[in-house]
Amino acid sequence: MTDHSEVDTVTGKSTTGHEWDGIKELNTPLPRWWVISFYLTIIWSIGYWIVYPAWPLISSHTTGLLGYSTRASLAVELANLEALRGEKMAALAAASLADIEKDPALLALARAKGRTVFGDNCAPCHGSGGAGAKGFPNLNDDDWLWGGTLDQIMQTIQFGARSGHAKTHEGQMLAFGKDGVLKPDEIVTVANYVRSLSGLPTRKGFDAAKGEKIFAENCVACHGDGGKGNQELGAPNLTDKIWLYGSDEASLIETISQGRAGVMPAWEGRLDPATIKAMAVYVHSLGGGK
Repeated sequence: MTDHSEVDTVTGKSTTGHEWDGIKELNTPLPRWWVISFYLTIIWSIGYWIVYPAWPLISSHTTGLLGYSTRASLAVELANLEALRGEKMAALAAASLADIEKDPALLALARAKGRTVFGDNCAPCHGSGGAGAKGFPNLNDDDWLWGGTLDQIMQTIQFGARSGHAKTHEGQMLAFGKDGVLKPDEIVTVANYVRSLSGLPTRKGFDAAKGEKIFAENCVACHGDGGKGNQELGAPNLTDKIWLYGSDEASLIETISQGRAGVMPAWEGRLDPATIKAMAVYVHSLGGGK
């Protein structure tokens, strides 16, 4: 190969001899230490492919001489952790909810386990601290759609609400507007009546007597006289200023018009009984359990 390199007379730097519109291409090879390092990384990568799992195959992958993988290491660590907790979790599974609350050691275990499981499975809807969001109940207060005792909370976690499970909670808010049961002006009137049950301001000129009549004819069956609610049906208490979908007039009109039928998944089958029990204890301990 002929060397066409030359030295630029102006800069004194070596060039390749190529020039375009007065621009000369400098001949500046990479430093030797850099080139050596580059080749060493290639050699290292080949060694890595041989020693560790690296290449995908049709149905698996190369395992490498060491047979090491972070996934396998994690599986071993989790198995060791479960073995360490096994005896305690067995005791938790065997104890009743009442006994767990009386035993400080079991209670601490259940709360710790429940907090972790809640964060992994429930926080996306109810929030990391159980404070809830619009359409997702706050678990820190005393307002419970399906009951706030330990047993009731556990039943809700196990079977869910409108989840399709044979033992799930059933019941939904009818769509009085969409289904043509009530006229728009009647919906506005009963929405203001419902607001009045919690002592909230109502629209000027609101006909309370008409609102009470509409409520009695359409809502009492689920929400009860005075709107105190019915936990057997999941019908909320309308007098406590705690509203799942908002208490402003527009939100109430939307709820009455379109209905509500949110779904709480059933965790039975997804989580083992001891874990469900721990989560029930944790939720109960958030402050709103009865």
